[in-house]
Amino acid sequence: MPQLEQISTFPSQIFWLVVIFAVLLVVMLGVALPRVQGILQERQERIDDDLAQAAALRDEAEGVLRAYEQAQADARAGARQLIREQQEAAAAEAAARHAALGERLAADTAAAEARIAEASREALAGIEAAAGEVAQAMTARLIGVDVDADEAADAARQAGG
Repeated sequence: MPQLEQISTFPSQIFWLVVIFAVLLVVMLGVALPRVQGILQERQERIDDDLAQAAALRDEAEGVLRAYEQAQADARAGARQLIREQQEAAAAEAAARHAALGERLAADTAAAEARIAEASREALAGIEAAAGEVAQAMTARLIGVDVDADEAADAARQAGG
């Protein structure tokens, strides 16, 4: 059998297998393994640096977020204060306008009352004059005596009040 004829070369094949394996092992341990370890160490350092940078950026972002929230809260408080001030100013202006309107209405009322009083005096004077004329005419008709206008007006005044 031809497969069994190789048994005579088997020990030499094993020898060269061990020699080549030893040489390759020395080459791998001396050259390739340090390179792989260097690459792995470099990757780990890069990962550690990236993680540290990410943590620093996260802390910075949290600080910026806190500053933004504080600025937003300050802006809200300022807006509330501004609204309150504007409401107070509007209320003060409304009160001032109300007071001015009240004063104007009081002045208009006083002027109207003065006009009414003047018209009333004029009407009363007209009524007294008319009453004097009526008294003068009635005296002349009823008793046939002519009374002068001043006396008739005095008599009408005395009779009226």
